[in-house]
Amino acid sequence: MKIDLHTHTTASDGVLTPVKLIDKALKNTLDILAITDHDTTNGLEAALTYSKTKNITIIPGIELSTMHNNESIHILGYFKDDSYKDKSFQNFLNDLKSSRIERAKKIISNLEKFFNISISYEDVKDNYIIARPHIAKAIIKNGYNYTFDEIFKKFINKDSPAYVENKNISLEEGIDILKKYNAFVSLAHPVLIKKSNIEDLMELKFDGIEAYYSINSDYDTAKYINLARKYNKILTCGSDFHGIEKDSNHGDIGCVSLDDKRICIFMNSLT
Repeated sequence: MKIDLHTHTTASDGVLTPVKLIDKALKNTLDILAITDHDTTNGLEAALTYSKTKNITIIPGIELSTMHNNESIHILGYFKDDSYKDKSFQNFLNDLKSSRIERAKKIISNLEKFFNISISYEDVKDNYIIARPHIAKAIIKNGYNYTFDEIFKKFINKDSPAYVENKNISLEEGIDILKKYNAFVSLAHPVLIKKSNIEDLMELKFDGIEAYYSINSDYDTAKYINLARKYNKILTCGSDFHGIEKDSNHGDIGCVSLDDKRICIFMNSLT
């Protein structure tokens, strides 16, 4: 069997629609695919409907952004049923999106107020989540003669009068929310976590850890397998596919997998 538990579609920041993602997964001989768009489940229904006529199992999932120890930590949720459709959960996700839109509008207003830099919300609104990098790109696109780094340092850093604090959820809150809606929760790409001790994170209520990840070294993978054994966590794997096969930050779909025994352990945990 072949499994990939970390992929993205056009519902967040992926290049392929849910249907095209499944087609590519089949081309890459996957048996099981989880769709884990950032902070949204909007692509799941199209994927689940399409998969009914295909020889592939789709796991409905999400990649939730949280904050811990002053860094962004992502967690993967794999839903055991359709609890993700619950109105209160969808309201929570919509509130996250709305707060990010309002933050972007305030930063844009502040840039003009304090620095005479004029861009519009229309310049950034097509991004599924509007963050400071998108605002910086819009400034450059509108002809201002600044580099990306200069914009961050001079205009939108945390000490700037244009800066607006983001609405964040804590790591613990994120885990609890996903578990409330009947999800298996795994720590995403621990290799990318720089400020926090992974062992400390394993003390939290994670069910699993993404020990197999597209940019891991062999040493990284072995380390996370050992941590999973020590803290009794289930192994998960992910390409973090976004749609660009040679993207240095993400892998091609199905580029990492689990052996059949570990696939069975994971799948049994969803029942």
